[in-house]
Amino acid sequence: MELKPYQHNVIKELEHFLSHVQKEKTPAKAFNQYWEGKLGMPYTPQLDGSFEGMKPYKDNIPNAIHIAIKVPTAGGKTFIACNALHIIDRHFNKGNAKAVVWLVPWSNLLQQTVKNLSDPDHPYRQKLNSLFGNRIEVYEKEQLLQGANFNPTSVTEQLNIFVFNFSSLRINSRKKDDRKVFQENGALESFRNTIVEKELVLPDTDETALINVIRSLNPVVIVDESHNAESDLSVEMLNNLNPSLVLDLTATPKENSNIISFVNALALKKENMVKLPVVVYNHHKKEEVITSALHLQRQLELLAIEEEKLTGKYIRPIILFQAQSNIKGKNNTTFQKIKEQLVKLQIPEEQIKIKTSGIDELKGINLSDKECKVRYIITVNALKEGWDCPNAYILASLADKSSAVEVEQILGRVLRQPYVVKHQNALLNMSFVLTASSKFNETLDNIVRGLQDSGFSKDDYYAEEKPEEELTPNEILTTTLFDEPANTDESPKSDEDFDLEQINYDHNEDVSLDTIHTNNPQLSELTQKAEQQGAEFERKIREIEVDYETSIFTEVMKTSPKHYNIIDGFKSIAKGIKLPQFFIQKKDDLKSELFPELNEEWLQLHKNSLLDGFKLSKYNTEVTFNEISKDIKAVDFDETKGTATVRNFNQKAKNILVDTILANPKPSQIKQVSSIIVSKLGDMTPIKEQELTSYVGRVFEDLSNEQIRDIVENDFIYVKKIRDKINSLSNKYAKERFKVLIDKNQITARNNFEFPEKISFLSPSTNINKSLYELEAKMNNFEQTMIMEVAALENIVFWHRNLERGKGFALNGYSSNHYPDFILYTKKGNIILLETKGDDRVNEDSKNKNILGKTWEKLAGEKFKYFMVFQTAKVENAYNAKSVIEVLKGL
Repeated sequence: MELKPYQHNVIKELEHFLSHVQKEKTPAKAFNQYWEGKLGMPYTPQLDGSFEGMKPYKDNIPNAIHIAIKVPTAGGKTFIACNALHIIDRHFNKGNAKAVVWLVPWSNLLQQTVKNLSDPDHPYRQKLNSLFGNRIEVYEKEQLLQGANFNPTSVTEQLNIFVFNFSSLRINSRKKDDRKVFQENGALESFRNTIVEKELVLPDTDETALINVIRSLNPVVIVDESHNAESDLSVEMLNNLNPSLVLDLTATPKENSNIISFVNALALKKENMVKLPVVVYNHHKKEEVITSALHLQRQLELLAIEEEKLTGKYIRPIILFQAQSNIKGKNNTTFQKIKEQLVKLQIPEEQIKIKTSGIDELKGINLSDKECKVRYIITVNALKEGWDCPNAYILASLADKSSAVEVEQILGRVLRQPYVVKHQNALLNMSFVLTASSKFNETLDNIVRGLQDSGFSKDDYYAEEKPEEELTPNEILTTTLFDEPANTDESPKSDEDFDLEQINYDHNEDVSLDTIHTNNPQLSELTQKAEQQGAEFERKIREIEVDYETSIFTEVMKTSPKHYNIIDGFKSIAKGIKLPQFFIQKKDDLKSELFPELNEEWLQLHKNSLLDGFKLSKYNTEVTFNEISKDIKAVDFDETKGTATVRNFNQKAKNILVDTILANPKPSQIKQVSSIIVSKLGDMTPIKEQELTSYVGRVFEDLSNEQIRDIVENDFIYVKKIRDKINSLSNKYAKERFKVLIDKNQITARNNFEFPEKISFLSPSTNINKSLYELEAKMNNFEQTMIMEVAALENIVFWHRNLERGKGFALNGYSSNHYPDFILYTKKGNIILLETKGDDRVNEDSKNKNILGKTWEKLAGEKFKYFMVFQTAKVENAYNAKSVIEVLKGL
């Protein structure tokens, strides 16, 4: 099981954030710098109460880094967490014990988590084994309290995952005697003088209490469904654990969450993780709900049988019968009566199970097992969290007609897609909610709320209400004269009170896909419309692109992005423009049937395309470390406290690591230290890890004992120095290859980039004449002054403030992409790229960008120009603000 693209992006963003943690003085500064780098601006409150940039870090857990990842239901939170542990360990483990406290809100979710993380055949455990070399132990609370396979040696030699539910640890400090984790424990006596840090022992507790052992391990804490851990007692619980880092995972982060990454719900749809849209159909009576649900389940099962013949994938569709939760005096006998009523319909009892807070007939049952018989589950909201069954397709409410159906708590239980693939029959890619509510609009509000709680939106469902039957004049007259007065009692009725005679369903009937619709016209209408809506939904999914910046607005900053259209008068001109970008000629004639786009003779250029033949072994290892002590002081000292705040690690454990390394022969020392650094260099594709290890080993071949200690203590500084050195070598090589391949006509400029019809960005500028779009993105003072002068020129038709970060036009050269500041269009049809620079930017980076721009100008053709413009400085092959105006006038 490998990461989906969106999951891989989450892990990359986590690693990016942790690199800021290593460099900055406090978690708050790391968080603020991380988002300022992403958004291009700091947090800035506005007079009207709005704000620009990301809201500052909330220091919820002092002395720990506290961050959140937003993942919709069915997005694979646990698998993301397994991979995240490896990244966190690479950045945080200095020889300290690898301790992880994994917190879940409910006992059923705890058992599921323990089972999946412990089972050697489960993908979660297999991934952990591959990441941590099979050295993993998973513990429940009772095992820890008894010291079962839990001792000072085990906690230093493997990854230790302690799975707790919140209630085991969440208790007011005045009542901690009520919890065994706070009590003296003879089974943990061996930890007293080896692991337990006396200054970390909680007041009024013994050193051998399990909580004090965990505190001394300075654990990483994973909080699953973290929106359930926001109370004051929960914060105290987290503080009691003395964590080094707390990672929240939830579909609905609370207002005080420090979100560093999020998964756009659209990504789940595109990866076939969820059954969408949700098809909602409102009937007149609960008997009709039951009839439709039973027939729909049978139809889906017949479709699943055909699907299995083609794909080999077994699906057994399940109905969740949701009983009403607000009946006065309700007790568990109600659910049993519903079950008895279903059995009277000839449904085998073994196929019906009850799952409530008081009855759990699902315990020990694997609902995905092919031998399992369960097709019907009766519940209220006991399945609201921690229950994953992709076979659940239908949520059927048995609430009284006068109620608004409260489906939001368990709607997420029918969203997960079996096998995470798109099935051949459209109905197997949807989920269904069947109701009978006169308060249908309120029910829809609850469904939207349920989708939002799961990380989705109001656009992800389709709803229809069964039309009222038309009566003839004679029927109306008869009804008026002879019917009993209508029952005006609006109090909720009992859910088990339904008329079996009105349920048109024969469980023993021999039906086929051809006959099932004939016998049930209402079902036929429902499924036909569902298929139509499903096809429309799929079309929209194909057309919509995941816009990361828009998602920052909607999912993290909780605001709506504004879109700015091309000015009407410029639309026809802009539509006819394609800007050239660099393309490189393919070297081989191999054809790909799977990816036809790769069969093109020319591919868009990327730096990695220029690194063929680059070998680190050919280069020197001269890396300057003599400024490191100064760098360390700059990172380590917090002016406000006068103390080091970044490294919250067990000093005793760090010393153990250093002593262990120094006890080995010199070659082994170099190998271990090199391994520490290489593991933290991150992705340096296409350079292989073996080549990196060899190079770093050469860098460190003359290490002294003191230097080894220094590297273990301050590895982030060494990592940066070495990464910068390698990037410098690869950039120089790529630049040389770029020139050679251009001279050999193997790199060219081909028309490629088109102006989008509308753009969005985080901060607009003031309105300036002749802009291509209704508003353009924010500019600094020099940029704004420059473009106002340019816009005043008679020959300029329009100008555009080019967007960066993958949204605008890039010169894709031999290093990172270069996004020129402005694109100009003149009356003579000339297209000009204008890059503005302050006088403090006269440096090597500007020189390289100018060379790249002039190379592009040469290959693009006579109608294309590139100018680098400094404020006042006179720089070779560039202009200043005054001299460039004269040139622009002539174009």
